[in-house]
Amino acid sequence: MTKVYDFKAEKLEGGEQSLSEYEGKVLLIVNTASKCGFTPQFDGLEKVFQKYKDQGLVVLGFPCNQFASQDPASNSEIGEFCQRNYGVSFPMFAKIDVNGSNAHPLYKYLTKEAKGLLGTEAVKWNFTKFLVGRDGN
Repeated sequence: MTKVYDFKAEKLEGGEQSLSEYEGKVLLIVNTASKCGFTPQFDGLEKVFQKYKDQGLVVLGFPCNQFASQDPASNSEIGEFCQRNYGVSFPMFAKIDVNGSNAHPLYKYLTKEAKGLLGTEAVKWNFTKFLVGRDGN
């Protein structure tokens, strides 16, 4: 049976990371964008991460440029923006697609396992969140 921990993703600063490193943690997985009306959510996500990280919560950010091209920057520019403007210290990964044939395998899994309204298997916009329990579900 597939779980979130079975996937790997490229880190924002380069290099691949297995999500198995987060096994036993509560994960809040979110697709982000730097030029969106919801971008100030970085502040709240960082506050939640800081408040609950010692209890085992990890926020995982996945930049995506699929929604109105609201994250066109390079991975390094995205990292600098997030740190400079919102003090983001939670793990951020390299830019990915969350929908369509080029969607990252993690997001294909997430949208299949946690269907949206009327059974849709697509992320609707930036800052869509998936909450994963300590058991990987």
